[in-house]
Amino acid sequence: MNTRVKTSSEIAAMRESGKMLATVLDTLSRNVAVGMSTKDLSELAKQTLRPLGGQPTFLGYQGFPDVLCVSLNDEVVHGIPKPSRLIQEGEVVSMDFGVTYKGMITDSAVTVGVGKTSKQVQKLIINTKDSLLAGIYAIKKDVHVGNISEAVQRVLDKGHYGIVRDLVGHGVGHNLHEDPNIPNYGRKGTGPRLVSGMTIAIEPMATLGSYEVFTDRDGWTVRTADGSLAAHFEHTVLITDTGAEILTELATNF
Repeated sequence: MNTRVKTSSEIAAMRESGKMLATVLDTLSRNVAVGMSTKDLSELAKQTLRPLGGQPTFLGYQGFPDVLCVSLNDEVVHGIPKPSRLIQEGEVVSMDFGVTYKGMITDSAVTVGVGKTSKQVQKLIINTKDSLLAGIYAIKKDVHVGNISEAVQRVLDKGHYGIVRDLVGHGVGHNLHEDPNIPNYGRKGTGPRLVSGMTIAIEPMATLGSYEVFTDRDGWTVRTADGSLAAHFEHTVLITDTGAEILTELATNF
C-alpha cells in the first residue's frame, strides 16, 4: 500500500500518537541503566504508554512477540526483549517503538550508550542522529525520496560508517509499513515524489564496519555480519507545504 495523503483528522491522530511515542522513548532513554534487562525496558514502555491512551503497534505484528524492539551492540534492529539479557556497562542500546491511536500509527527509534562508552561509540550515535536530521532538513513539498536518501548518506559517508542497505525507512500511517521505501543512500532527483500530507518514517542504521547484515536464528534480530556495533534512529515525519513536521518529537517544525 502506498502512503496516502492524510486527512486533517488523521494527522491530528498521528500527532497525538507521536507525542505518546516520544514520551515513551524519552522515559526509556532516561531510565535505561546497567543491570536492567531488555525485558525491563519493554515493561517500562508498556507502563508508560498505558495511561496515555495509545496501543503498542509492534505486539503481534507479523508475529513479533513484544511491544518494544531492543537491540544491543551488533544487533541493528528487531531485537526481542528478554529477562535474561542484562545490560552491561558501555553497551549500545537501540529502542524502537510504535504507537497506534485512533487507527493511525507512528514509528520511532533512538540509540543510547549506557554508562561509560568510547569516543568512537559516542560519535557513531551522534552522527547517526545527525544523519536523520539531515534527511528531515532535505524535505520540502514534492521532494524526491532520493533527496532525503542522499542527505542521510552524505552525513554517514563523512564518518566512514557502514550504511545498512537491506533495511530502509518507509511510509507509515494507516499501516506500519507503507510504500515508498526510504533508503539511507541515494541520489538527488531520483525516486518517487512526496507531496504535502504524506507521512513517512526516516530511519538511518549505521555501523562501525560493513553494511552487511543477517537475521539471527530467532527469525527477528538483525545483526551486523562482521560483529561491528550499530546505531539506529527514526522519526515519523509529515510532509508539509513548507518542509516537514516531526510527529514523534515535541519540537517539530523544519
